[in-house]
Amino acid sequence: MRHSNDGRKFGRNSSHRRAMFRNLAANLLLNERIITTDAKAKELRRVAEKLITKARRVGTTAYTVQAELTPAQRGERLNLERALEAEIPRHLTKTEAGGTLVDVDIVEKILLDYAKRFAARTGGYTRIVKLGPRRGDNAPMSLIEFLPATAETASA
Repeated sequence: MRHSNDGRKFGRNSSHRRAMFRNLAANLLLNERIITTDAKAKELRRVAEKLITKARRVGTTAYTVQAELTPAQRGERLNLERALEAEIPRHLTKTEAGGTLVDVDIVEKILLDYAKRFAARTGGYTRIVKLGPRRGDNAPMSLIEFLPATAETASA
């Protein structure tokens, strides 16, 4: 029996599972939407939403310009950056239109974009849309994406 053992195993050991979710979360944060299996999307939601909640908890410190922060706030932000960096890879490369490669700092994107976008929301930052079965193995597929900014967040 699996009493009090939450989370899916996916037939992987713990280090492989952690690496898989680090990479899935980083790609979701980079691209704002990815297509994966239903089970992975449901588990990925837990990982991604925890990262954004960590950034939201420090309030405006997350997205305020570094020069305007007090020394205590700088320390709090540095601590948050290190905590996020322990969960996901810091830098990823994204291909822009025209084939140019751009290096993106995922931790900064969480702090500047997502923490500000979801400041007024207490949770539920993602949406999972079921797409149907995959052609090769009939696995149920889903699109997981971040919700758009709410009206009160966009005006702030």
